[in-house]
Amino acid sequence: MSVVWNTKYGSRKVRHDPPTLKEAILAAQGLTDQLLEQVEIAAALMDLPVAEVRAELLKSAPPRKAEQIVTSSGRVPRTVVVERKTSRRIPAGAARPLVSRSSGI
Repeated sequence: MSVVWNTKYGSRKVRHDPPTLKEAILAAQGLTDQLLEQVEIAAALMDLPVAEVRAELLKSAPPRKAEQIVTSSGRVPRTVVVERKTSRRIPAGAARPLVSRSSGI
């Protein structure tokens, strides 16, 4: 579905894609872990009956929270979260101060 707007530069088409039920379910799963609350949130987002949303939610797999890695000792599984941190180094070209060259005359 697209809408046409008339601007001073001519007509412009704006594309509008409404969210899908699966996207609403993913949003609800991100907000809460309770199944009934997920159904109610997704139904409210999509203006659909609760029964239809519940059927679709039960078809989808539960989201994975984090990876569990069992150590070699095997005693207690620990959850390991890997995050990427950006480098704090300054690029070589940006580190040099600007020097004005005067003719000395």
